[in-house]
Amino acid sequence: MRIIIAGDGKVGHMLTRHLSGEGHDLTLIDNDPSALETTVERYDVMSVVGNCGSMETLRSAGVDKADLLITATGQDELNLLCCMTAHGMNPELHTIARIRTPDYMESTYTMRKLFALSLVVNPERQTAREIDRLMRYPGYLKREKFANGLVELVELKIDAESPLDGVPLHQLTQVAHVQVLVCTVVRDGKAVTPSGDFVLQADDHIYVTGAAKNLSLLLKNIGIATPKIRNVIIAGAGGTSYYLTQLLCRENVNVKIIDPNRERCEKFAEAFPSATVVEGDVSIRSVLDREKLSQADAVVSMTGIDELNVILSLYADSLKVPQVITKLGRGENRKLLEQLPIGSIVSPKELCCDTITRYVRAMGNQAGSAVSIHTIANDQAEAIEFAVEEGTKHLGEPLKAFRLKKNVLVASITHGRNIEVPNGESVMRPGDRVVIVANGDMVIRNLNDIFA
Repeated sequence: MRIIIAGDGKVGHMLTRHLSGEGHDLTLIDNDPSALETTVERYDVMSVVGNCGSMETLRSAGVDKADLLITATGQDELNLLCCMTAHGMNPELHTIARIRTPDYMESTYTMRKLFALSLVVNPERQTAREIDRLMRYPGYLKREKFANGLVELVELKIDAESPLDGVPLHQLTQVAHVQVLVCTVVRDGKAVTPSGDFVLQADDHIYVTGAAKNLSLLLKNIGIATPKIRNVIIAGAGGTSYYLTQLLCRENVNVKIIDPNRERCEKFAEAFPSATVVEGDVSIRSVLDREKLSQADAVVSMTGIDELNVILSLYADSLKVPQVITKLGRGENRKLLEQLPIGSIVSPKELCCDTITRYVRAMGNQAGSAVSIHTIANDQAEAIEFAVEEGTKHLGEPLKAFRLKKNVLVASITHGRNIEVPNGESVMRPGDRVVIVANGDMVIRNLNDIFA
């Protein structure tokens, strides 16, 4: 597929890595020739230096023959102009725009056709929703939904006091007293697809699938408390904080936002009268102690500086704050940081890229394409949901009767509203929803791609 990406920043670079690895023909547009040079040297892509909103630049990028345009510059207005101009030059073109400004969200969603937008993505809004979902079950480090919310995949960390420490997976049901499936384990930074003989250890990060109610029981049965979140402290008054505060205030949660910028504080105070807004520097311990960080039910570190977010989350963990959430703008050191006690890690650019990648795959394979895709295990694996169709291979055959590709696992099968943790006797039928987990660099575009 011919794809143009306008904007070679964090999101643009990550999309280039993902989409070039899947064999798409990419052309990048950016005003900064040095940024493009670095990307072109690393990946097999074309580049055009210029203003993506101009017809001349889009013409040079081959917009007339492109299948998809993704705009991820730092300016929402330019992203919209680029999509409208490109669509005018090629009416068959699909367009995706990253829009971050809260004031633009209503108009871009309700007037998508007028703006010639196939899809609007807002990383900050997606991140706020993810954090809100995590707060509902503080024991989860990560939480993804499948099959219209009937099935979930969650990330847990095993500590030295956990009853799961030292348990082989074939004994998991007896120990946890609930039926779930551990589909991926990250140990020492490396993701593995475990067998039944795999023995869990302290410091493992495990990715578990099952019915949503069973996963809640899992937390209870292994002694992970899930108290209701009532008091939240948010560090940083940025875009994600805005959307998160909006959600939490609707849920009658007590929210306190701390930011050193007076103008941002005044904006938040005006927008959210029920919230407490404090002008202060979260890098100063006396400020944190004065604002009673230790008494919060949850602390969300969302300043614009990753290093400060990590330090703040480490301090919150040392104070035994029940839930700590850390936002990372860059993902280069994620494997290292996940070994630190900084709670759940959320990345706006990863959430954004997952959404766009799912759309691209659906374009390339309309029949049998993925219903949803989630990157897990430090970007070393994917959890993908498919709808089982008439053309799917091995329909009605038990799983033990055929072979799957290496490092591919069928994590769940949903028949209507009945959720099954698969075993050798499980079968797939048309209309079922299947979640598979694939480790490594393989690309699974269609459910039939999982079979050896």
